[in-house]
Amino acid sequence: MVKVLSVVGARPNFVKLAGVEPWFSKMFDHVVVHTGQHYDYELSRVFFEHLDIREPDYYLGVGSGSHGYQIGEIVKRLEEVLFKERPDLVVVYGDTNSTLAGALAAVKAGFRVAHVEAGLRSFDMSMPEEVNRRVTDHVSYLLFAPTENAVRNLKRENVLGKIYLTGDVHVDVLNRWMPIVDKRSRILDLLDIDPGEYIVVTVHRAENTDNPVNLGNIVKALLNIPYRIVFPVHPRTRNALGRMGLLRKLEESENIVLTKPLGYIDFIKMVKHSWKVITDSGGVQREAYLLGIPCIVLRDRTEWVELVEAGWVKLVGTDPDKIVKSVEEFEPKESKPGLLGDGRAGERIASIIKSEIS
Repeated sequence: MVKVLSVVGARPNFVKLAGVEPWFSKMFDHVVVHTGQHYDYELSRVFFEHLDIREPDYYLGVGSGSHGYQIGEIVKRLEEVLFKERPDLVVVYGDTNSTLAGALAAVKAGFRVAHVEAGLRSFDMSMPEEVNRRVTDHVSYLLFAPTENAVRNLKRENVLGKIYLTGDVHVDVLNRWMPIVDKRSRILDLLDIDPGEYIVVTVHRAENTDNPVNLGNIVKALLNIPYRIVFPVHPRTRNALGRMGLLRKLEESENIVLTKPLGYIDFIKMVKHSWKVITDSGGVQREAYLLGIPCIVLRDRTEWVELVEAGWVKLVGTDPDKIVKSVEEFEPKESKPGLLGDGRAGERIASIIKSEIS
């Protein structure tokens, strides 16, 4: 039987794994390696529990650190697993440090790489995620692109691997879990908020959390938005807010509810019943779009250009006035087009791997 080894380590990786794991487990000898890039319960363990992903076969325990430290440690520790397991294919997901490290460890050890969510581009090389996804694409043997625009990006760059348009695995995951989120999650009751009467906010990108000006501007905007806000705070963001003396300001606001990071089921329910979303996350942009919620993005560029062009995502950067104005005025003018696939991406990816790897 073909042996496929998946490398995951952060929240976005876990969600994508959930889209392919049922098929991989049926069709292959599937080995899952968790790098430990995210190790907090709310950013790691909870996703395996809520999305019915089986336990990882290996946990590398890398933990937090600089980009270079994380990538270096993952490469070192993963290499030992690769030589022990000798997979026919190593699959990496998205654009995290675990993605890049998994691809580098595999290709340098002589194993073929497949990249789920290949071809996305923001064209901003100051973003760590852009570096991760570009390098990964250029060392991958199989490239699974979620959109036609992603396919065009890969062809324009003349990547050496084989390109396949598969659709977005996030559609698969949402289609599977949406029918039960309202039954399973009590998050609105727990936070005492009403459907359609709040805004969901997430901030975690280094370009915002590590920049005092950007983070200060975002907080200023949130304090001036006259609506209820639910803000699940990433651990890195909480630390940055604390260092800059901004956390107390948010805690003292009557309009803002701060929570720990939410598990997938709770978070999707929160977004589904929100009025609008404010985020710097690529994954949350996509989830908001799929759920039909207008999304305001705290960046100047995004890898999901299709969603901007469709009028469902608005880029505002970190200018406080633009953020507040967009909350008041931004409403999609067009009906939501089906840009991200048919919900069969996971099955499609598994079938391609079966036909390509023998």
